[in-house]
Amino acid sequence: MIAGMLVGATVAFLLFAIALVYRAVVGPTMQDRVIAVNAIGTNTVVILALVAVIAGEQMYLDVALVYALLNFLLSIAISKFAVERGGVI
Repeated sequence: MIAGMLVGATVAFLLFAIALVYRAVVGPTMQDRVIAVNAIGTNTVVILALVAVIAGEQMYLDVALVYALLNFLLSIAISKFAVERGGVI
């Protein structure tokens, strides 16, 4: 029962991440795109953590932590690039 709920939550987060791809591609402003990419990365970390619980593998949690760090650094780099290029009002 709990495994089914975890799989359902994983699928819900996956669908939400796919919906965010639209905002990342079509977003009218650079800020919309940065937030969408950051949210996709956060959803990926949550999905990896849920898969780790479902599969019972510790390795996926390690991958999720590394991906969370890379997601944070990517968000900072994109924000810095946008500010330097004048994309922020």
